[in-house]
Parts: sequence; structure tokens; C-alpha cells
Amino acid sequence: MEEVILTKKRFEKMVEEKVTTLSMSYMDAILKVCEDRTIDPGDVSKFITPVIKQKVEAEAINLNMMKGGNTLPL
Repeated sequence: MEEVILTKKRFEKMVEEKVTTLSMSYMDAILKVCEDRTIDPGDVSKFITPVIKQKVEAEAINLNMMKGGNTLPL
């Protein structure tokens, strides 16, 4: 089976699918996609879309992992 080239849009779709079907947080879903596709989590920033970035930031603020108004370096 051929490996499909990963794009930002495909990555976003995979993350959204994990969030909805497995009831995961966005942070966990990103890590799960990285694990499934053998992507180093340190290299994932090039696949993060603005939509996913906003959702991860909102989760981080809600979990008091960062203050509101700050941004993640992605």
C-alpha cells in the first residue's frame, strides 16, 4: 500500500477525526497522529493549520497551561 503524502489539510483532517471519534483533546490527537504516522512531534509544526493552532491554544488556556493572550510558537 502506498503512503499518501501528508499535507496540512490532510493532517488537520486526521486530527479532527481523532478528536471527534475518540473524544480526544487536540493536543492528544496531534500526538496520536504523529505516533500513527511515525512523525517526530518536534517536526509537526509545519503541518499545524491556523484552525488547529487556535483550538490547541484554547485548550491550553482552559487547562491553565498558558495565559490568555499569549500564543504558541508554532
